[in-house]
Amino acid sequence: MRDKPQTFQLPPHLLGLAPKRRTPRAASPNMTDTSARRVAPDFFPELLLGLRELEGRFPTNELAGRMVRAALAQPGISGARLWRIDRGSAEVWAQQGTLPPASDRSVPADSGPAGGDPTLWTAPLGSDDFRARVLEVRSNAPIGDTVRAQLDVLARFGAVVLALAERRGAMAELSSIIEATKRLNSTLDLGELIHIILQIATRQTGAERGTVFLVDSTRKEMWSLVGLGLDEKVIRFPADRGIAGWVSRQGTPVRLDNAYEDPRFQPEIDRQLGFTTRRLMCLPIRNEAGAIIGVLELLNKAESFTAEDEAFLDALSTHVALALEKAQLHRARIEKEKMERDLALAREIQAGFLPEAPPPWKGVEISVSHRASQMVGGDYYDFLPVNAGGKQALLLVVADVEGKGAASALVMANVQATLHALADHAEPLVRLPATINQKILEGARSSQSMGRNTKYLTMFMAFVENDGRKLRYVNAGHVPPVVVRADGRCETLDTGGMVVGLLPDAAYESGSVDLAAGDLLVACTDGITEAMDAEGNEYGKPRLAESVCKCREQRPAEVLRRILEEVDAHSQGGIHEDDRILMVMKVV
Repeated sequence: MRDKPQTFQLPPHLLGLAPKRRTPRAASPNMTDTSARRVAPDFFPELLLGLRELEGRFPTNELAGRMVRAALAQPGISGARLWRIDRGSAEVWAQQGTLPPASDRSVPADSGPAGGDPTLWTAPLGSDDFRARVLEVRSNAPIGDTVRAQLDVLARFGAVVLALAERRGAMAELSSIIEATKRLNSTLDLGELIHIILQIATRQTGAERGTVFLVDSTRKEMWSLVGLGLDEKVIRFPADRGIAGWVSRQGTPVRLDNAYEDPRFQPEIDRQLGFTTRRLMCLPIRNEAGAIIGVLELLNKAESFTAEDEAFLDALSTHVALALEKAQLHRARIEKEKMERDLALAREIQAGFLPEAPPPWKGVEISVSHRASQMVGGDYYDFLPVNAGGKQALLLVVADVEGKGAASALVMANVQATLHALADHAEPLVRLPATINQKILEGARSSQSMGRNTKYLTMFMAFVENDGRKLRYVNAGHVPPVVVRADGRCETLDTGGMVVGLLPDAAYESGSVDLAAGDLLVACTDGITEAMDAEGNEYGKPRLAESVCKCREQRPAEVLRRILEEVDAHSQGGIHEDDRILMVMKVV
């Protein structure tokens, strides 16, 4: 198990902190016999064998192993180790043969018979301000001057070859990053983008599978949209679980050779997918601001994941994060546009449920206004000619479903359908709210079994009879309509019962009122009476009655206009807005 390479602090002369010894011009990969004549002829074959080990264009990791083998091939050498030092911390890059444990930190400041350990030889293989490469060679007996000379030549040659390989690797990595960036910018589709990210990551590292986990900060979850080799299964889990969750919280990469030995690893996902994770590398994906927006997890490379794998993906991380954020914004915009289209269609459908205008009816004149606070709403009004007690009557309905938006609109549509189905058998009037109450509760039981919340509503229903001279009504928990008499007196209509859709077997009673010419009936939803100003003061029922009384001599359309203007002026800059219905009927 390995989170990060084991590190050691080496002596200053190997970190490039002490003055470096000046060396002759580095040997080129095509070293001639003249360059090698400084070495004793008896040992030239071993040196030549070592130099040939380094010929060719090899990746840096392979060259590190070849450098160690070339040193080990020299006479009397029992072990060789190549150190890689970055910003003062060192790790063993490659080693072979018999060596003391690296944790002993037994590399002395000087080597050779004149001082230090005569069985040890060390040399830097080039360095800069941040990095150094150090070759450590050991023997069971004192290392002679001739072998040391051969090792010096080998070190100079290896330094050049290694530097060239690192430059080639850097150029290849830069080219890969540029090509990867082009591919990352080739799509705004989130699923396709994640697939591209995983293709780049698995191809570059040699991993068998990979997953991009995105951080859902709202739900405090990690989730994957697609996984390469995982048959595009969606995985969700709490953000405080697993290695991916740990990396997303800590921001520290993790490399493991046996994931099951790490207590942070959660094997449940393996069991779900029928897969066995062995080697694992997990890195945070940071945006330009440094925030972690996701995690890249790669699984089951043939060899151990390396620092080079981590460095390449870390260099690509910002580009990946930028592409992911763009794709997520695009996905959200597409979903929003689709929702807006659906809501616009729903609004058209809902508008078809509501009468375009009140029907002409003998003895009365009616005006009505409806405005939803969102694209669709739960307020409902209707006018239905019915047979009431053997005589024609006009059924007025004003209803308000709890809440607003699409869910309330669906309940409103259900109420409208039920009411129209019952219109031919509207008597007795109290039967209408009782039947609607029963239907809503029946639907609520199935909704609750599926984990959905239920809705209730308030209703006001009235029969306009005898050419508008009589009104029979039921108020099911609704804002009480007001009757404003021609002489300015006001009455509220509150007889009825409780709200609809809350309790079974709800009982209702009806009330009646006689009307005369010039009398006004004003009914509304609470979006009118509860309209608030910037300080949170409601418009209120008393003010509504007072305002209607002031303009009671006007026709219904004019009364409607004045009330709506007054409510709009009151709620300018207000902190609450709801669906609104206002209905005005005048007896003529």
